[in-house]
Amino acid sequence: MLNRALTIIHDEHRSLGAVLHGLRFLVREARDKGGELDFKLMWAMIYYMDAFSQRLHDPREEAYLFARLKERTREADEIIATLEKQHADSAAQRRRLEQMLGQLEAGVPGSLEAFASEVEQQVEEARQHMKLEETTVIPLAKKHLTTHDWIEIAEAFGEHGDPRFGAKPEHEFRDLFSRIVNLAPPPIGVGPTHG
Repeated sequence: MLNRALTIIHDEHRSLGAVLHGLRFLVREARDKGGELDFKLMWAMIYYMDAFSQRLHDPREEAYLFARLKERTREADEIIATLEKQHADSAAQRRRLEQMLGQLEAGVPGSLEAFASEVEQQVEEARQHMKLEETTVIPLAKKHLTTHDWIEIAEAFGEHGDPRFGAKPEHEFRDLFSRIVNLAPPPIGVGPTHG
């Protein structure tokens, strides 16, 4: 169960990382090469970043992985407190990103540079956050959690998961991720090339 649980957590990090990378790539292309942004795609990417983290990934990490680790050891308390604060702060960061994208779409002068700068900052913060989880929390979890803990975590993160989250959100995010891949031009996705 440990391997199944970790595979799911890493897969969720990879999916989110792919969307973050794609957003940064497309914004850099627009800023550096004067390309046009596909606003429908930008909104879909930001929605995925926000909703996937806020509704599915972060709550399960906190309710299962972090909670079990806090029960088993005090060794991770400081790191978990930092990660939980970052989870809480991420909603406000996404609202700021949405506001800036709205300004860009409305043609506000200087909005591309401001949006690009905010994307760079948020992508880097998210990357560091996931790295901290993978290099610190997961090794501590491997060290301290029981087989029963890992079974519970795998079930919560698995297909049927916790009834609070259900299978519907998982399918919704899978469908949205597929839509993003189909909208995004190469090399990010398989959508049409713009330009």
